[in-house]
Parts: sequence; C-alpha cells; structure tokens
Amino acid sequence: MISLDLHQIAEVIDASLAGNRSSHFQTLDSTTVVSDSRQATPGCIFFALQGETTHGHDFAAEAVANGAQLVVAETDLPIDAPVLVVSNSLEALSALAKHVIASVRRAGRLKIVAITGSNGKTTTKNMLKVVLSKHGSVVSPTGSFNNQVGVPLTLLRTSMDTDFIVVEMGASGPGQIAHLVSIVEPDVAIVLKVGMAHAGGFGGIEQTAIAKSEIVRSLPASAVAVLNLDDARVWKMREVTAARIVSFGLSEQSDYQAINIASSISGSTFTVRFGNQEFPASLKILGEHMVMNALATMAAAAQLGIDIQDSISTLKELELAERWRMQVFPGPNGSTIINDAYNASPDSVAAALKTLAELTRGHSRAVAVLGEMAELGEFSGQEHDQIGRLVVRLNIDSLIVVGKQASAIHRAAELEGSWNGESMYFATADEAYDHLRGVLERGDVVLVKSSNSAGLRLLGDRLAEQD
Repeated sequence: MISLDLHQIAEVIDASLAGNRSSHFQTLDSTTVVSDSRQATPGCIFFALQGETTHGHDFAAEAVANGAQLVVAETDLPIDAPVLVVSNSLEALSALAKHVIASVRRAGRLKIVAITGSNGKTTTKNMLKVVLSKHGSVVSPTGSFNNQVGVPLTLLRTSMDTDFIVVEMGASGPGQIAHLVSIVEPDVAIVLKVGMAHAGGFGGIEQTAIAKSEIVRSLPASAVAVLNLDDARVWKMREVTAARIVSFGLSEQSDYQAINIASSISGSTFTVRFGNQEFPASLKILGEHMVMNALATMAAAAQLGIDIQDSISTLKELELAERWRMQVFPGPNGSTIINDAYNASPDSVAAALKTLAELTRGHSRAVAVLGEMAELGEFSGQEHDQIGRLVVRLNIDSLIVVGKQASAIHRAAELEGSWNGESMYFATADEAYDHLRGVLERGDVVLVKSSNSAGLRLLGDRLAEQD
C-alpha cells in the first residue's frame, strides 16, 4: 500500500478517530492491510469485518498483540491502538483500495486485468501473472481471493512500482461484480464462461450470465473486453459494453483461435491462429479447457503490448496452474492420479471427464472419483444426475462416488444401460481410499474431482503418496 498517515486514511474512509491514541500510529513506506487477526504483522492495519458467524471486533485485541498499529471498526474498542470508527468496515476497505489504485494510476503506468467466469478464473489469473511478470511488477491474489474482501485486500498490496494487477472477480449474487469493477476500473476484462457454478445463489444460468456481464457493462471505450466467442452467453455481452471487443475460442471467427488440439498425460499441444498467422504452442497442464484459458491469457496480454510468441514461450514452461487443479501424480501400483478437486461445477466436471476419456481411450483404464458439486441450490439433483449419465456416455471404465450429496451421480450411472463399466458409492473418503488402494493397477488413470467443501483433494493427495 502507498504511504498514508492516520488523518489521510481517516479522510479517505470517512472515519472518526476514537479516543486519544493517535500517538501509537506511525506512517510506514509500505503498510499491510489485513482482515484476519492471525495474519497481522508489525505495522499493519486491521479491518474488523463482519463474518458469517463472528465479527472482527472480537479479534481486534489479538491483531494488535500481533503488531497491528491501527484498527478500523464500526465502534470504539478497548485496545491499545488507535481506532478509526466507520459506519461500515467493508465499505471503508473498498474506499481505501479505490483511493490507492487511483493514486497509483496517476503515475501513469499501472494496467489492470480483471477476470470472471464460472470456471477457469484462477488458472487464467496464474497464467497471466507469469506472462506479465516478465515485463514488470505484478500484483495478484494467492488462490481464489476473488470476493468483496479479497479483491480490495489484493489491490491494497499495490505500490508506486506496480506495473500490472491481475484480479479475479467472483460473486454469489447480483451487483457484487459491478461493485468490484467500480473499485478496480480494469483496462482489460476477461469473461471465460457462463455455467452452473453458484447457480443456486443466482437463481439459474441466465441470471448468472447477467451477473457476470457486470464486468463489461461499465467499461469505457478505452478498455478492452476479451470474450469467449464459443460461449453464446458470453459472446452476447458484446452488446452491453462500450469497450473494444477481442474474442477467443475454437471457432474460426475468433480473433485468437486454437486448432489442432492434442492431449496426453504430459499436457496439450495446439496451434494458435491469429489473423493470417499460425503459432505452435504447448502446455504441460492437462485439458482442452486449459487451452481455452491459455488463449484468453494470450489475448489479454496482447492488449497490454505483449507479443503472442512471448506468451506462448512463457506458458509452455508453466508446470502447474494451481495446486489441486489437474495436478498429476504417480499413484498406487503404477497408476496415475489427476487431482482436480479444488473446485467443481457441472461444466468443469464435464471438461475434466472428457479429458480423462481422451487420455485413456483404447489403452488405459479410466477411473473417475467424484464428489459433490456445491452451491447448485435447487439445480443440484439434476446436475449431479447429468454428470452420472455423462460418465456412461464417455464410457469411463470405473466410477467411484463419494458422499451423500453426490449420490445422484451413482444412481444415474447405474440407471443408464449399455455400459460395460461399474459404479460404486462410498459414504466417506476413507472408505473410497481403502477400496482404491486395493484395486488400482499399473496404467490406470484416476481423476479425482469435487468441490472444495467435499474434501476429495485430500483423498487425491493420499492416493498420490507412495509407501
């Protein structure tokens, strides 16, 4: 964060100073802002935010004990540090982030890329980060820090030396992405895909599309919207933005098109077609959906002046998109584990299953270990059912379903006819682990996929451990 004194911060966030403890505050060249008292370090600012079950007010004393020099709260607190009292701590956090970004932008070199979509945000963010890092200083979140708290906290890591910021924008309801855009004011906005992820919170896929479109609706004509032409709902967003449109996809009409895609357990090869030129490319990361994320990365980087061949050269060396995302390990008895269980939606599960089928067809046994896809609300039953039927259509050899919330996958697969494979259900990951350890053989390829809340990423890790 840029250097600000106590009174400047108070003015920016419309706060009043409680008590008479201002002498405790020292202006630092770089100040960390946290909302988790466990992450507090000497000299940081602690924002006391309302959580799902607790309030940050209860942890302010702990934050000060860990070194916080200033607390922003919605009431005065009996702590040995100055307290800036605001009407809403989350709004104050956003206001401070917006001020910092505006201050750095006045220096004239900062460029910001924002990414949304039902799937692929974190992978694309990581891809962009490594590409941009070769051309300047980059600020981006660790993991999926993409909500109303995570985005401002990421922005507050910006300094006058920052060249690029890459942020994800997630949402669980209407208006949230629009709020984040008002803080960030991106130069480039990427929309990857509209799917059923979080559909329970939005009320359906059409409502999800409207919410995702908030990232481009207020963009000025000077900005660029990078849109997936293959997704009709994403492509329709070109009608609601003043920004210049750049497209990517498998379609011949895409500005950045991928052709000749081939996948193996070692990754993917493909050709990027841009205008009248074609460029060979490769990824060490598995899956056609990862090729789409790479295309979006190349398209966005090009809008920031980075040559497509430069992006291709950088991305081919990227070993891993993120932990638990199509992460390949040796497994028991000579098998191979693909641990993709950090997150799951109907679209991402379908993409991972198609990759599994392509990698194994005709020469290896395909084993799918699937758990719950969370946050689908009223659509949960039908979406889990469709995944079970997809397993059969793809002729996956063995299906292992884990957990009550995912049991509809197992039932649907068993009801489908003309399938030589088998489906088994286990209530717990431990039971599934014991079974898999006993039946996996050399050459088997095992996909482990679920939402984070189902915990199958840990099952994938256990399977990858060698005795």
